Amino acid sequence: MTKVKDSDKLPKFHQANLQVCSDLEENDKILSWFEQLHQAPIPKKVWLECKLALVEGFTNATRHAHEYLSTETLIDIEVKIYTEQMEMRIWDYGQPFDLLKWQKEHPSEIDIFHGGGRGIKLMYAIADDISYTRTSDNRNCLLIVKKYWPCSPEENDSSDHES
Repeated sequence: MTKVKDSDKLPKFHQANLQVCSDLEENDKILSWFEQLHQAPIPKKVWLECKLALVEGFTNATRHAHEYLSTETLIDIEVKIYTEQMEMRIWDYGQPFDLLKWQKEHPSEIDIFHGGGRGIKLMYAIADDISYTRTSDNRNCLLIVKKYWPCSPEENDSSDHES
């Protein structure tokens, strides 16, 4: 996938970074941190989808990329919230992984009875753009981009009552 064109020119609401250990116990810390970033114009459904994608990305980094590394190995997370999109980046120290090849080799349907592989499919279902690239510092960067139409706080409140 390619970098989202002109995303750096959109006005930023917020940017935040978090560094955690490669341990699934850090999920609570990540979710708590992420909740503090919520901006009113982001539709609630989009926010919840992004939360799920973030947790799936972190879980994959911990379980797969860092499978043979110490739990003390750090994972960096960055969230940028723009007027009409959110970008989430997760950096890991695992071996390179060809996300596009994996996606092509696995059916797009999510098999709820299969023991794994649902996280990547969920991220693809949620994201408008997703990539996993090797960086110059020998890390991998998972980029998840979700676009949205900003809404008013009243619209977000009314979405609580929809089924």
